Amino acid sequence: MNLLSRLRKPPFQTLSSQNAYAQWAKTYPAEAHNVLMQVEQTALLDLMPPLQGRQVLDLGCGTGRWGKLALANGAAGVIGLDNSLPMLQAGILETIAQAEMSDLPLAPNSIDAILCGLAMGHLTPIAMRRAILEMGRVLKSGGMALISDFHPFQAWQGGQRTFTGDDGRTYAVEHYIHSYADYFDAGQTAGLTLDAVGEPCHPNVAGGKIPLILALRFVK
Repeated sequence: MNLLSRLRKPPFQTLSSQNAYAQWAKTYPAEAHNVLMQVEQTALLDLMPPLQGRQVLDLGCGTGRWGKLALANGAAGVIGLDNSLPMLQAGILETIAQAEMSDLPLAPNSIDAILCGLAMGHLTPIAMRRAILEMGRVLKSGGMALISDFHPFQAWQGGQRTFTGDDGRTYAVEHYIHSYADYFDAGQTAGLTLDAVGEPCHPNVAGGKIPLILALRFVK
């Protein structure tokens, strides 16, 4: 099934992110394993500056895909943080913590770069703003945060992020729509400047005319 057909299918039963990832962790690889993630990964890598010698937070790390990429790009150290213990246990990162993105167990001004891939969409609007406030708190001056999200245009058209559960059924993962303006305003409140944006398309989605991913780079 191509991505366009998948996005246009009738809605699936939706699970909370905690319940969804408790099941999905068993088969969730630390790599871009579908078209959505491949497009997202290319978009964020295009915005990523050199990470040599930097302390990096993989926020909403899952099994550690972005932490793995950070180490490959020269990061001095990576902390993986996620609220899903099954995903952390199934992951590849050595330094991990179970916590909410809106309440980071990290000291102020302790992180050089934050990578947050496809995780913000699982947060309510209030929790998203709190998470970005926390980013601003833990980032060092001159630090950077890269965030990716399912593009609002796709969500408004009924697109869902789905996976196959233990019972063989397809489920959707809860998702909240955050617009460009939502992120911009949250960043301003947190003392972060939005300095780069990517909105990549894919030829199999609406003829390549509608963005699939919203990729953002903030600096402190």
